[in-house]
Amino acid sequence: MSRRGWALFLAMAVIWGVPYLLIKVAVGEVSPVVVVFARCAIGAALLLPWTLRAGHLRTALRHWRWLLAFTVLEMTAPWLLLSYAEQSLSSSLTGLLVAGVPFVAAVAARVAGEEDRLTPVRLLGLGIGVLGITALLGLDVEGAHLWPVLAVAGVVVGYATAPMVVSRKLPGVPGVAAASVALTVTALVYAPFAVPQLGGAAEASGEALLALLALGVVCTALALALFFSLIREVGPQRALVITFVNPVVAVLLGVLLLDEPFTLGITLGLPLVLVGCVLATSRSGAAAPAPAGEALDAAAR
Repeated sequence: MSRRGWALFLAMAVIWGVPYLLIKVAVGEVSPVVVVFARCAIGAALLLPWTLRAGHLRTALRHWRWLLAFTVLEMTAPWLLLSYAEQSLSSSLTGLLVAGVPFVAAVAARVAGEEDRLTPVRLLGLGIGVLGITALLGLDVEGAHLWPVLAVAGVVVGYATAPMVVSRKLPGVPGVAAASVALTVTALVYAPFAVPQLGGAAEASGEALLALLALGVVCTALALALFFSLIREVGPQRALVITFVNPVVAVLLGVLLLDEPFTLGITLGLPLVLVGCVLATSRSGAAAPAPAGEALDAAAR
């Protein structure tokens, strides 16, 4: 890759490992609904004007039904579930569990006929990844955390299936335009529930408010703009490799900044999940390049 490609790659690898830390800080003082609303409202305020100036809004709205499906799968449902889960799960554990997205995506793509065959190497990767997630669940998650774990499972399903909507039904819609519309719709959905709580949220600590601001500006608006630049620079397949690095960043930040324990489950599960991700998403030499829109599967982490 070019120097610019490496710079964008490293920036994205870090930026999308950070949201788990910021969400953990924010939900300590602010409700999950407010967290999602603030993130979407800030991101939409920054990206929607760009979409309007570029004249891409009309193109996106022509496909409003499928754009709405993408919005629900990628943002509206997952972000609330993620914020809810981090009220009790650590940010590092949450980040590692979300790393199960490539496994679900590989199976879903195979079922939908969008993916090349599940080779022995890919099947081995799926098996290794399942062992890693099993280690995390068996050693780090108690029975009382069943609902948060199920919430993260919902996040994984949404993140894994949303790109199928994009690649099949929204190939002609610019990525930033799709993201800006999705952010706007999600903000409007949560506004009736979040706005009455904004008065109390304003009394949160500066640390929590800064986390919300960074989540919207850096991890949503800036991240989406950089991510699509990365796709143009290195292609969608190389761009998606950041999925393998994000969990490491999430774990390190949780341990170093939030004093979260580096548990036995993480010690065993982290390398297994990462190796499994690499193997499970490997492609055969005969596979055709994936459409650029497919790279949206990490677009709202």
